[in-house]
Amino acid sequence: MTAASDARTSSDTAPSANTFDADILVIGGGPAGVWAALTAATQGLQVVLTEKGFVGTGGATAAGNTTMIYAPPQSDLREAAIKRRWAQAHGLADLGWIERVVDEVHLRLNDLADWGYPFPVDDHGRSFLGSLRGPDYLRLMRRRLRKAGVRILDQSPALELLMADGAAAGASGINRVTKETWTVRAGAVVIATGGCAFLSNALGTNGLTGDGLLLAAEAGAVFSGMEFTAQYGIAPAFASVTKGIMYFWATFTDEAGNELPRTGDRQSAIARHLLSGPAYAVIDKASLRLQEGMRRGQPNMFLPFDRRGIDPFTQRFPVTLRSEGTVRGVGGLSIDRHCATNVPGLFAAGDAASREHLVGATSGGGGPNASWAMATGNFAGKAAAAFVTELGPSHRHRRTQAAGGIGLRPDGARDHALNLSELTEAVQNEMLPLDRNYFRTGPGLEASRERLNDLWRAARRGLTSSAQDIAKTRETVAMLATARWILAAAIERRESRGLHRRLDFPQTDPAQQRNLLAGGLDRVWARPAVTHAETPAPIHSREEALAS
Repeated sequence: MTAASDARTSSDTAPSANTFDADILVIGGGPAGVWAALTAATQGLQVVLTEKGFVGTGGATAAGNTTMIYAPPQSDLREAAIKRRWAQAHGLADLGWIERVVDEVHLRLNDLADWGYPFPVDDHGRSFLGSLRGPDYLRLMRRRLRKAGVRILDQSPALELLMADGAAAGASGINRVTKETWTVRAGAVVIATGGCAFLSNALGTNGLTGDGLLLAAEAGAVFSGMEFTAQYGIAPAFASVTKGIMYFWATFTDEAGNELPRTGDRQSAIARHLLSGPAYAVIDKASLRLQEGMRRGQPNMFLPFDRRGIDPFTQRFPVTLRSEGTVRGVGGLSIDRHCATNVPGLFAAGDAASREHLVGATSGGGGPNASWAMATGNFAGKAAAAFVTELGPSHRHRRTQAAGGIGLRPDGARDHALNLSELTEAVQNEMLPLDRNYFRTGPGLEASRERLNDLWRAARRGLTSSAQDIAKTRETVAMLATARWILAAAIERRESRGLHRRLDFPQTDPAQQRNLLAGGLDRVWARPAVTHAETPAPIHSREEALAS
């Protein structure tokens, strides 16, 4: 029996060794997912966390270090951090959300210190809680999950959600190593699968293909901020490292050595030049002290240089821009202040959720994005726990139905002409090139939309998979779906704002200082939110869930 047919009948089969009952299922094992699972487990609930890789080693955070917003209450640091985020948001952030995130992160960083995380020490012997080494951070969190009794399913991507009376009720998936299918029935689900970078090879992102976004959309969830996803990171042309901090002290030149014009931000200056020729950088403005600090604090940035015998502080090297999509962009699932989506029992956290509340129309980069993951993971875990508590133990007796579609249940006969590699390349051809996605135009966006709509219709009719390639198939479908939501929102926003750059609408329009929602599968749509933060009211009772 294939994975597709297993998934189709998973809700109707008798329990097996690979069927689990839980109060809460968390899908995704990065920072947002581990915090959501740990927070829910500390409420005394039974939690299962499933991750497509190995919890502690997968995702963007595990690939390097990250800064955090560490600002004690009633401090100048807190006031400055809030003002900075508000000023950079292009009018689309929420001040209350910014304050909540800053305050939550302060508490959780103190928790890490209490648990023995080895924070760096400054020149005065004081711990600096504003920096985390990704592998150490997630290794500690994995230990905390085990101690709290969370069941961890490693190498186990979710393939589809389970639904009961319109509410999220678990998920089914497959173990990538054993090829055995699994099912988790739960009272609530937290999507914490990260964003989508379209396999651009940016550091730590090649497992981030929008999987959770697809699962949520198949359940009826909607998105926000998807137009603010044209985020590209500067990287050596020969490497995947998109850590941008060192380029603050860089000089950028063309092939002949002429300095590039610096109109706008660094990325835009490089992007304009890359359309016509190669660009180069040298980190020649960093003091010796800064150079030592960079090497000590971000060692992975320098491995590609060391392997080639390049001193980036004295020798120039070719650079490129790698798409980071929704990973370092903004868009994702639309959530309310409890991290609830519009689907009852379905919550979202981290990169899978729209970060507009915190960063507005611009990338949060490292610190704000990592802080968002930590805070929303906790918010989602608490809210999911409250939802399940109100729902009561009866959720374990609900009859569930599988929600998955393309790649699991084709509408027609299998189309052997649909090749996964070619489908992935077709999506990348629309979402990675600078002249299509970084610098946008109405006609270009419309043409991309039509090409991807044709691919979606073909996939709907005849894309199926065996157990050997089902996870890859669903990743490809997720990237295709994510690209279509991005295009719909980018077409709808007829202005330039933050990460959304329209050459045909180069000015920011005050009348468009509003959020855009997007959604749909076969018929993708985008429209302005009715209010600045149009989100559904949280559903906290069984009666409301069943009536929705």
